[in-house]
Amino acid sequence: MKNIGFGFLVVILIWVIWANWSYRAELPPIDARISTVSQLTCDGCENGDSLTHDRNIVGIQPYMLETDYLSESRFLAKLDAYFKMAQENGFFRENTMVLLPEYLGTWLVIADEKNSVANAGNLTWAMAQLVLSHPFQFGAYYGKSEKESDRTAAALFRMKSEKMANIYQNVFKQLSKEYQVYIAAGSILLPGPEVKNGVLEVAIEAPIYNTSFIFAPDGDIFPQSIRKAFPIESEHPFVTASPTADIPTFDLPFGKFGVLVCADSWYPESYQAIQGVEVVLVNSYCAIDGAMDVPWGGYNGAPPPIDVDLNDIGVLNERQAWEKYALPGRIEISGAKIGANVFLRGELWDLGTDGQPFFIRDGNLLEIKKAEKGGIWSMDY
Repeated sequence: MKNIGFGFLVVILIWVIWANWSYRAELPPIDARISTVSQLTCDGCENGDSLTHDRNIVGIQPYMLETDYLSESRFLAKLDAYFKMAQENGFFRENTMVLLPEYLGTWLVIADEKNSVANAGNLTWAMAQLVLSHPFQFGAYYGKSEKESDRTAAALFRMKSEKMANIYQNVFKQLSKEYQVYIAAGSILLPGPEVKNGVLEVAIEAPIYNTSFIFAPDGDIFPQSIRKAFPIESEHPFVTASPTADIPTFDLPFGKFGVLVCADSWYPESYQAIQGVEVVLVNSYCAIDGAMDVPWGGYNGAPPPIDVDLNDIGVLNERQAWEKYALPGRIEISGAKIGANVFLRGELWDLGTDGQPFFIRDGNLLEIKKAEKGGIWSMDY
């Protein structure tokens, strides 16, 4: 019995050492990896001049690394590099909306964790380390995640949700105030997110939603939450669908905006919910390398709308399907003629990323200069 007790203590000691190891190990410097900065021009303008309108959308395609999410300061520094570059290029004006991608805030689930979580070779091992680092906390939140089929993922997002929400709001509040712009801040997975008295709060036992928010130039967060109505198959085990009727619109000083979270842009119901807007923004994340070049596999996560030609499956490639059935092909349902869609890119464990922005002006899809890694585009309208 003494040997068993001694062995148990050794195991506990090893676990304590491991659980607290590498929190302060040196991290690589922040690297924005910006490969494209582009002012979108107009057809017929001399010398490629841009339009002279006083409103613009700045789409940012950040190239995120796992280590960018290990602390609030690193997350802020990474995004600030893009905002600073946009400012230096004269993209920020009085009536500027900055659009950021889906899932940008989601990987804050590893904030303040061990460096080894970011350096794990795959997402499964990274999440396993979160469980091993906080076994008792995880157990408590696992018990609050009975309604999700993937209780592990749900428990981890619940366990870290308050910290994630705080960092998300702090960072975008600071960026919007510093650069005096509106920000459609990309999405984040949170349980029952709600803005109360100007503070983004979570409800631990509530369903988890893929949610986005808008920030004003004074740093305030708008109270309306933009919750994904059509989660894809990989989200179904832990993300809850929100009614399309709850998709909000935003009356801003320079136009009425609607924001859709990724797959929502593939369904007519989403555009019907925001009819009357002048601008439609979409934040997206496509988690497979080279996904845009492969044959389109059809709708993912929900039945296709009745106007979809099923003969396009396997004939169109993924990008062509986006152009036909997502924002470029459906924006007119909303009544808007201005739109933008950006994608999250980076090196995030074994997930992969793909996608290039769509910009629509006067109902026409514009040609853009692609970004191999990070990119910034400004479109006047």
